[in-house]
Parts: sequence; structure tokens; C-alpha cells
Amino acid sequence: MLKVAVIGLGTISHIHIPAIKANPNAELVAVCDNDETLSNSVPEANFYSNYEVMLENEDLDCVHICLPHYLHYPVTKACVEKGVHVFLEKPLGLNTEEGLALVKLEEEYKDIKIGVCLQNRNNESYEKLQEIIRSGEYGPIKGVKGLVAWFRPKEYYDIQPWRGQWKYAGGGVMINQALHTLDLMQLVGGEIESIRGSVDQLLDYNIEVEDTASARIQFKNGAKGLFFATNANADNSSVELEVLFEKERFIIKDSILTRVNEAGEKEDLMEDAKLPGSKHYYGASHAKTINQFYSAITENTDDYIHAKDALASLAIIDAIHLSSEKKQSIQMEVFQ
Repeated sequence: MLKVAVIGLGTISHIHIPAIKANPNAELVAVCDNDETLSNSVPEANFYSNYEVMLENEDLDCVHICLPHYLHYPVTKACVEKGVHVFLEKPLGLNTEEGLALVKLEEEYKDIKIGVCLQNRNNESYEKLQEIIRSGEYGPIKGVKGLVAWFRPKEYYDIQPWRGQWKYAGGGVMINQALHTLDLMQLVGGEIESIRGSVDQLLDYNIEVEDTASARIQFKNGAKGLFFATNANADNSSVELEVLFEKERFIIKDSILTRVNEAGEKEDLMEDAKLPGSKHYYGASHAKTINQFYSAITENTDDYIHAKDALASLAIIDAIHLSSEKKQSIQMEVFQ
């Protein structure tokens, strides 16, 4: 039985905690948050307001880190140095530099696993799409398009001010809302040669980070990518991932993978499991990804999403910001 703790009892912890409780091979023994009014929010677990005290007092196998971005590296480092496996909410870090530091940490502590919650890799629709790509049945990929049109009210940033500040968040809509889409785009398209991007603020929220971003991506295999994300929509629309092959195109939208032939005829191929409630657009693969990581711990395998696997999406975000600043294409070798 794995003894598990959660550090950070904010919004995303409410997705992690039920998944931990549902796993028959895990026991949630401790939780930690600096807000002591939450001390009774998980009554079956010991509550701590200081994660260092928790690491000293509890005999833990795995810690879930559900904290603001700027705390991901230091808290992961503290856990790993205590010999505790880490399941880390995205992003890997504030930027590529910090991501590389986490990858180095992963390499130094080879017996300790750092798993990153890029759960959309485990969506059924995406797994089916990967099968199709591997089959080669429809020829090479010519284009990849990712669209994220969501809504965040001003209160989203007012209640948690770190979300709108560079030094705490590392960015806006890309690192917070659209990182999963960028992750899938680079997995589908392959290595990226260059990016031309632009970031903006369409909302009058008085925040430092971007609420809207767009980019043209040139993949090394010749495929072209188009990315657009915003928090300025009227609502949270379905994320779209479209892959154009030489012969046909495939679209993931509304959690369904659809094949579209040259005549425009559509065939639904696979539908994702859905998360109940108002956060349904998060997807339902958190539990699947958590269970995968627990199995990797108990069976000592490498079958989970490593820190090094999560680095590419951070590099893409940094490249888009740099491109927007310099108003020119950025070669991705800069971030390698």
C-alpha cells in the first residue's frame, strides 16, 4: 500500500484526491496547505501547514504537488531529496531553464520517480489517434492545428493573484490553459524546427501575463502547425486538435475523434471518458495517469510521463514569447 500525500489544496487537488482514494493500492495519509482554514477539508488525512514538517513527520511513498507554478521546482526537489516519489501537476516548471533543472534532478536521483500530469496523453481519443499515426495508413502528416477558446473571469486572477504575475506563473493562457494542447501537438507533429508567435492581452484585467496567443509552427518533417489559445472567449469551448494527413484528416473535438474524408463525410471513431461536473472540459484521464504512475512505482517500471517528456511544451511556450518580443521566427535549437 502506497502512502500518499497532497501538497496544495486548491482547485486541481479536488481532481487528484478522489483518484487517490479510488485506488485500492494507495492510502491518502497527509495533506498540506498554508491556509489553515482548510485543516478539516480532508478529515481522514493528517493536516500540515508546512510541507517540510510533513516530510519530516510522515513516512511517505509519493507526494502529489498541486501548487502554484513557482513552487514546483523547490518543493519537488525537497521531496526527491527525502527519497519520496513525486507526481507533479503541470507545468514542469516556470520555463525551460527551470524544466531543465528538474530533468537534471530526475537524472541525479535515478531511484526516485518524477511523474508529470500531462493526462491528455492518456485520453482514449488521443490514444486512438496515435494508433492511426503509427499505422501509416493515411500517409505522412501535413498539418497540425490546435485551438483553445476558453473563458476566465477577472475574479480568476483576483482570487489567486499569482496567476497573473510573471515571476509566479511563468505565463498566462499558454502555460495554464493550453499547455496540454501544445504537448499533444508536438507529440503528433514531431520535432519542431522553428516557431513564429504572438502574444497579447485582449482582456482589461490589469495582469502581466498573456490571455491570448497564436503561433505558426514549422516541424522538421515538413508539416506545418497552427496554434491559437485565448481566455477571452464567452465560455469554455471544446479544445480542438486537427491532424491533416496526405489522404484524410482527423479531428478531436468534444472529446470525440472523428475521421473526415475528402468528400467531407464524417465518422466518429473514439470518445473519451468524461469527467462529471462543471470541470468536464479538464478531461477524465487524471485518474488513469495517476494509476499509471502508482503502478510504475510498485512495479518499478518506466511506464509514466517523465520530467524529460514534459520539457518540450515549456520550450514551445518560451519560443512563442521570445518570437512575439523579437517579432521574428525562433529556431528551436535555442532551447536545446
